[in-house]
Amino acid sequence: MEVINYISTISIPIIILIITVNGILEKQNIFDTFIEGAKEGIKIVIGIFPTLIGLFVAIGALRQSGVLDLVINFLSPVTNILSIPKEIMPLAILRPISGSASTAIAVDIMQTYGVDSIIGQIASTLMGSTETTIYTIAIYTSIVKIKKTRFVLLAGLVGDLVGTVASVGIWRILS
Repeated sequence: MEVINYISTISIPIIILIITVNGILEKQNIFDTFIEGAKEGIKIVIGIFPTLIGLFVAIGALRQSGVLDLVINFLSPVTNILSIPKEIMPLAILRPISGSASTAIAVDIMQTYGVDSIIGQIASTLMGSTETTIYTIAIYTSIVKIKKTRFVLLAGLVGDLVGTVASVGIWRILS
């Protein structure tokens, strides 16, 4: 464990050193290249900022309005058939939308049920086997100005559903 901590501590400085040495060997102006990259990064941030604000407002409204509880109750006949615990449904629903909201829910699940509980294990596996699909699609498509995302969204959400069902199924078999 000490070796891993040492490697993680020195990895970023080593990467910076490698990039710097490579730039010097190729006779490039490293500082100007860095500044140009920073300018491009700022342009990207400005381009995706409205999308981020919209997503954050929508997530806040969804969590505070009680709509999430209505959706969970509406889906309960299907989730009962699939043996998906009600406790992980907020995580399964918000995971495709927001990484920070789903992380907060996962932490709450771990604190409430414990990391070694079946609910905690399902939540951990779900976090690793699903993606923030809507967020990712919104960011990537807003950068390249793609308007029609219907099939991409459908494929991503089907992948998230498969990840959720697989997470539950795997831990039902293993426990």
